[in-house]
Amino acid sequence: MSGQRKRNPNGAGTITKRKDGRYQAAVYVLQPDGTRARKFAYGKTWAECDAKRRDLLAKVESGIPVPTRSARLGEWLPYWLENVIKPRRKRTTFAKYEVHVRLYLVPLLGSKKLEALSVADVRRFLVRLEQQTTAATAKESHKVLRSALSAACREELIARNVVSIVEPPQVEQRDLSPWSLDETLDFLAAARTDPLYAAFVIAIALGFRRGEIIGLRWQDVDLEQRVIRVRKQRQRVHGEVYDDDPKGRRRKQSLPLPAMCVAPLRWQRMRQAAMRERAGEQWTESDYVFTTRTGRPVEPRNLYRSFTRVAGSAGLRVIRLHDARHGCATLLTAAGVAPRVVMEILGHSQIAVTMNVYTHVVQDTQCEAVSHMDRLLRRRPGRE
Repeated sequence: MSGQRKRNPNGAGTITKRKDGRYQAAVYVLQPDGTRARKFAYGKTWAECDAKRRDLLAKVESGIPVPTRSARLGEWLPYWLENVIKPRRKRTTFAKYEVHVRLYLVPLLGSKKLEALSVADVRRFLVRLEQQTTAATAKESHKVLRSALSAACREELIARNVVSIVEPPQVEQRDLSPWSLDETLDFLAAARTDPLYAAFVIAIALGFRRGEIIGLRWQDVDLEQRVIRVRKQRQRVHGEVYDDDPKGRRRKQSLPLPAMCVAPLRWQRMRQAAMRERAGEQWTESDYVFTTRTGRPVEPRNLYRSFTRVAGSAGLRVIRLHDARHGCATLLTAAGVAPRVVMEILGHSQIAVTMNVYTHVVQDTQCEAVSHMDRLLRRRPGRE
């Protein structure tokens, strides 16, 4: 063994020979809870033990946890949220995942060891959760747990992800019932004098999400060239309102501005200039298109409140503001616009999303196409 180093630099671990003839490596490694603990590895030869020591050190340098004991889900899930999801995903995603971890996954599965979690454990968890809550909640928890265990697989804490073997609960699709064309026109007529009229027109004509409307800035609106861009969306999470990147294909997306949006936006700009003059020193310059009387961005919930108030005053059935987005797709599809174009306008990341959400419109189009085929292939008079 001459020439081989028996002692390594500080922090590089140590290798010693045991009484039974084997070699033992000891390295301080990161734990799932963020602490450090001593991890031992064994080998029949010094070289074999040194290879295991180097492998542990590589994980230490990469920040990969190496539990000295079998980690439980109750330890791994909070670590995964803070160190994997929070730095890389949207705050809304983190908040949603955190709720499922805190309310369902840790209370019902937290005592289970990662490598001991079985397919049967996951199935029992999903059945119990669906009975206590809803199928949609159980399906979302399935998604969160599957993602958490996929990360554990990548970090070599477990050999396989048992959640991917278990199918999530089936959830009935919500019956979409956006306004018809007549209802939409009645709403726009009733909203014409509302301070947020331009916001409603954008929601209906372009299918903008609530956060995209509230986060719209004048620098993203070109009324002369009739172009509008979606750069940010405004969200509220845990009581804090902030600007975030838009979802899907919306990021830095430019869209042609329909003619029906131009006049309301011009009116909004003049109205905002008048509010700025009245507010004087109390005005807060923000460049947002839709603001309060003092220039602050509109509270996201207030846009929905105004939407439902106008709908109620017009005698219309009250729908979600997001259903105006569905209505945009319905009207576009009914007008013969190709689904791919509808997808681009609405900013869906995949065409499957557009097709799945608006299948009821597609079915109507198919019925019309089949009726054309009936007329084309109808037998000629007098022939059998």
